[in-house]
Amino acid sequence: MPKKQLITKTRLLTPSYVGVLVVVLLVCLLGVTAAVGAADSVTPITQQMTENESVSEDGYYEEVPERGDPYFEAGASDGSWISYVNPRDEYRSPYLGDGSGKICVALYNQAGEPIVGESVPGTTVTIPTGDSLSWHSAADPMTVQYPLTDEYTRPLDADQFGTTDDLPQGDGYLDSHCIEFHGLPEDGTISYGEVEIDGPYTDQIEVVGYIQQAHRAWDSDVDPIDDAVSYEDAGGGWTYEPDASHGQVVVVLQLAETAETDTETPTEEATPTQTETQTDDTPTDAATGEENDTQTEAVAGADESSPYERPSIWVILGLASTVLVMAVVGWSITRGS
Repeated sequence: MPKKQLITKTRLLTPSYVGVLVVVLLVCLLGVTAAVGAADSVTPITQQMTENESVSEDGYYEEVPERGDPYFEAGASDGSWISYVNPRDEYRSPYLGDGSGKICVALYNQAGEPIVGESVPGTTVTIPTGDSLSWHSAADPMTVQYPLTDEYTRPLDADQFGTTDDLPQGDGYLDSHCIEFHGLPEDGTISYGEVEIDGPYTDQIEVVGYIQQAHRAWDSDVDPIDDAVSYEDAGGGWTYEPDASHGQVVVVLQLAETAETDTETPTEEATPTQTETQTDDTPTDAATGEENDTQTEAVAGADESSPYERPSIWVILGLASTVLVMAVVGWSITRGS
C-alpha cells in the first residue's frame, strides 16, 4: 500500500512541475526580448549626437556692443542704421566728401555659423582694391589673416547678417571682419578685385560668393550663404551718387565639407554581435534610398559598460535563472516525495 501511494503522489506533481518550467521559460524569453528592444531604442540618440558633430570648427558667437560700451559707435536717430567701432576704420585726408563704405570678409563653418578660422591657421585672404583706396593703410590690397583671434584686437567687428527686433541691422552677433573708409568724393568710384586665398588650407575654404549693396543703408535681412552671388554678378564695385554716397560688400567664405567632418565614422570592423543584430533593420534615407550606416556604427562603438548595448548578458542571466528555478522545483519534488 505505501508503494502505491508514492506512485500516485509523483504522477500528481509531474504536470505542475512541467507547468512551472513553461512559465519560467516564457518569462525569460520576454526578458531577453525587452533587453534587445531597449538596446535598439538608444541608438537614435547616439546617431543624433554624431550628426551634431559635423563641423570642423565650432561657431564663434560674440554679442554686438551695447550703448555705453567702448566699441559702440553710433546709431541713426530714425533707427535706420547702427555702427560699431572698427580699428580698421579710416578717414581720408584731405577729406573730399561724404562718400563712405565697407569691404568685409565673413567665414562660416559647414553648418553656416560664423567662425574665426582657428581650424585654418596661416590662411591669408586678399581682396585687391583700386587706386581710390590707396590712401587707406589696410587697403591696396585688403588682407585678412586667420585665425582672427590671434591677429586682431577686434576679431569680428561688424554684424552684417540676420535681423532682430531690438536692432535696426543685424541679429545681435558679430559675423564679419571689415575695413571702413570715409571722406571720398560723392561721385567717386570704389572697385575691388576677386578674392584670393593663400596658405596651407586653401583646399578647405570655398568662396561662396559676394554680397554687394550700394546707394543705401545696409540691408542685413539676407542669408550670407544662399544670397551670395558671383563676382561678375556682384559688380566688383560701385559709383557714388548724390545723396546716395555709401556702399558695402561682403566676401562670403565657408569651410568645405571634408572627410574629417563627414557624419559617417571611419571604416572599422564592427563588433560582430552588434552588426548582425542590426543588419536587416538598417534605416534607409527616404530621400536618397541609401542605407544609413551611422546607426549601426554608433551601436558598434557604444560604451561597453552599458547593459542595453550587450543583450547577450541578459540571455545568460535568463538561462541561469531557468536552471536555478528548475533545481529548486526538482528539490521540492524530491523532498515532497
